Amino acid sequence: MSQTTNVYLVTGASGFLGQWIIKQMLKEEEIHEIRMMDKVINPELLKLKEECNSKMQLKTFEGDIRDKALLQKACCGVKTVIHTACIIDVIGAVEEEELEGVNVKGTQLLLEASIQENVKFFIYTSSVEVVGPNAQGDPIIDGDEDTVYKTNLKFPYSKTKHKGEQLVLKANGQQLKNNEKMVTCTLRPMYIFGENSKFILRYIDDAIKTGNILVRNSRPEALVNPVYVGNVAWAHVLLSKALQDPEKARRIGGKFYFISDDTPHMSYADLNYEVAKDLGFRIQPRLTLPLPLLYVIAFLLELVRDILKPFIRYTPYINRPLLTMLNTPFSFIYKKAKKDFDYSPCYSWEEARKRTSEWIASVLPQHREYVKCPSNTYKTLCK
Repeated sequence: MSQTTNVYLVTGASGFLGQWIIKQMLKEEEIHEIRMMDKVINPELLKLKEECNSKMQLKTFEGDIRDKALLQKACCGVKTVIHTACIIDVIGAVEEEELEGVNVKGTQLLLEASIQENVKFFIYTSSVEVVGPNAQGDPIIDGDEDTVYKTNLKFPYSKTKHKGEQLVLKANGQQLKNNEKMVTCTLRPMYIFGENSKFILRYIDDAIKTGNILVRNSRPEALVNPVYVGNVAWAHVLLSKALQDPEKARRIGGKFYFISDDTPHMSYADLNYEVAKDLGFRIQPRLTLPLPLLYVIAFLLELVRDILKPFIRYTPYINRPLLTMLNTPFSFIYKKAKKDFDYSPCYSWEEARKRTSEWIASVLPQHREYVKCPSNTYKTLCK
């Protein structure tokens, strides 16, 4: 395949963000082919072929991100890789070895395949959690890429995402077999919300069980700036287009960018309320218990987990790093992304809130039926 052909590979294509990136890319006439890779390809993605323009092709690659042969095949003839595939886990439900294998080793193997196949551009979807909050709960208000912060990551997820990000940034300028040099860049989105968010689904499910009352798991003053999934996808598309310009590529290569939008600063709990309030949901005015007491409970649950570890796997519903994340003011601006590759949100807060609320309304009957029939599995419900 000609190296001048504009072919994209999107890993994690069936994921929350991956599907949005592909939908945004379908609107770009200069893209000739989109390759969608995931462990299991969502059947809905196959329907997108009908939305392609006549010149664009969609291909699927189904398998594990650690499969070297699959990666080599998927990267052959590709110009740009957008790597979103990862395991997200903030409660310790996934073994650290598996997190390391997918989030770090998978990224390394994809980079190696990209270098072997002369992939020119490599974009990595990182996370704000590679920064913090740290164990002390030190806040950041409207930070940026130059903000100095003492980071001591506690989540295995955060650690593995940070390792993956560093691998990608260090690969910038790597010599390719065709004597060109690879250009890499990473995006650090804030907490992503929107349609098909499994995290919002979980909160809605719990609220239905308690009479449509959302549990407050974060203090109102713990302000963060969530970002709508459509805007994060748009940032990926804009960055990939900017990389085509050699001058911009020189400026962008090897750097990371925070991605937020114009969603008002609010706590995680209040975000859930904002997108669900029109449907009759209410929210607790304060934390169920004082925060210091919640830390004590989390510590005891972690202790039980560690004692039981040699015998059974027990995953507490809360842990101290998660409490810190939920209750620390932590926000970043997107000024540098706007300056370097013209990023600005394409969805307003009101539109994002409305779209998310309408999606919740569409799945609400299923959730209420789930509460009546607890034998139904969550997996079945969310098909």
